[in-house]
Amino acid sequence: MKTQVEGLSKVIVYVGDKSGKEKPSAFLFWAMPDGKHIIAGDDVYPFGDDPYADNRAKLQASATGPYRGSASKDLLLVEFADFECPHCKAVQPDMDKLATDFPKARIVYQNYPLERIHPEAKLAAEYGVCVAKLGGSSAFFQFANAVYEGQDGLANADGAALTLNSAATKAGQDSAKVAACAKEPATGDEVEKQVKLAQDLNINQTPTLMINGRQVPIGGVPYDTLKKIVEYQAKMDGVKQ
Repeated sequence: MKTQVEGLSKVIVYVGDKSGKEKPSAFLFWAMPDGKHIIAGDDVYPFGDDPYADNRAKLQASATGPYRGSASKDLLLVEFADFECPHCKAVQPDMDKLATDFPKARIVYQNYPLERIHPEAKLAAEYGVCVAKLGGSSAFFQFANAVYEGQDGLANADGAALTLNSAATKAGQDSAKVAACAKEPATGDEVEKQVKLAQDLNINQTPTLMINGRQVPIGGVPYDTLKKIVEYQAKMDGVKQ
């Protein structure tokens, strides 16, 4: 349905069951003039023949956090998470399952500390950056597991210091060196760079998983559903499993 604004279209999709017994529900969105975005409710979403191409390219270039799995970026799963976020802790078993079920995927961890509600999250992210810098991706994921296991310790500054130093040690790193690295301005800059990437991708909650550029908030999503979304997106992008 055309509007008085050139290139802007109003679209109404009716969704119903195959039996026709239930009254169809209406879903309304606005198709933007660029042909690449729609507005539904209060949010802007990618749209078009290859709606996630721009996000995918941006992630391939800029999602440089620690990773596990394949060196290839053909199937790129990027988790944006906050160490102080309870929902992020809850999805870690599912992230482990994805690593097992999709061995050809590259699974990247990107920091997105929500400082307004989690005061110690940025410090935890800075420690994580330093553990990865000093010990590589393997050490980082050991550190991350330890931090999530001791997440209650991030409730205050003193507890956070103890929790993060302990996690660094469990990851095989010198906690004094990691703590010193975390205080360096370059480390804070790296965390801010990761936060900016999340914001540029219009991510507004954690945990969020980007699947070849497709944004999926995964807090509370059943694993079978998440797995099907990854399989579907891989198929759409022509990625062999």
